[in-house]
Amino acid sequence: MEPNFFGTSKEMVIDEIDVDGIKRIMAIDDKGLYLTTPERVGRNMADNNRYGISRKEFIEVLERLGYDTQKIFNENRHLVKNPDADLPKERKVNPLKASKRGD
Repeated sequence: MEPNFFGTSKEMVIDEIDVDGIKRIMAIDDKGLYLTTPERVGRNMADNNRYGISRKEFIEVLERLGYDTQKIFNENRHLVKNPDADLPKERKVNPLKASKRGD
């Protein structure tokens, strides 16, 4: 499966952990660490655990469990595929709009 912008692919998984008796998956994306459920990994659909819940909550849970979240993020940063990395850094100008502004 090709990684998508909203789902959780297997390449993003760091570890499987137990959170208060519930099996959760620690994953990483360009915004940082987050927790999701095993059934959300590898599916070609959006993962609401990735974008629908505050990342601060995930960090607090992980730190409460004794994880050094900054260290984990730094060690697994190579797993993050930055979708904007291949885009040109300069802003493209729409010539129709520019002609109306006088640019």
